Amino acid sequence: MKITILCSSKNHPVYSHLLRWIDENSPSHEISLIEKSDEIDSGDILFLIACSEIINEDLQNKFKKVLCVHESDLPEGKGWSPCVHYVLNGKNKIPLTLFEISKKIDSGDIWKKTSFELEGHELHDEINNLVSIHTIELMNFAIKNFNSVKPMPQSNIGESFFPRRFPSDSELDINKSILEQFNLLRIADESRYPCFFMHNGHRYKITIRKF
Repeated sequence: MKITILCSSKNHPVYSHLLRWIDENSPSHEISLIEKSDEIDSGDILFLIACSEIINEDLQNKFKKVLCVHESDLPEGKGWSPCVHYVLNGKNKIPLTLFEISKKIDSGDIWKKTSFELEGHELHDEINNLVSIHTIELMNFAIKNFNSVKPMPQSNIGESFFPRRFPSDSELDINKSILEQFNLLRIADESRYPCFFMHNGHRYKITIRKF
């Protein structure tokens, strides 16, 4: 199969997992990993993994299927950073959905769902590692079952949307305890969206690591 993966940033935690996946599957498939949609050629499958671009219909038509992995139990949790929102809301079960893209964002036919459980202590890197492992599993499913899968249309029942998060959402409240803000600390990407607090007109960065 001719496969293209569009991942918008080399700095995203899933990127190294994608490189390993390509090494493992290149003997059997022709695979390209790109960062921008203007690099898209054509093929059998276009995977959108940690992709921040909207793929227009002309690009979609260059592939037999355009598939995306979203970290929610669609139609629940459409929108931005669902795994982060789940953790902030105190959820330990993290679902993932493999689905076809459509004109309406996060609303295409579903190929497969999976999930994993957190224990409540995992930090950003550990959570993203688990997300990446299960993302790869869904990609493997797509390839193995490409000609036999029977996609299920999404329902509007239970539909919900997560808002986009911004760097300012990582601000800590100095009047609250560490325990009260532990979930915010553990999901913060220390290189891209680190936690911080303001005090006496100055901004301070805070990171946590296990040792």
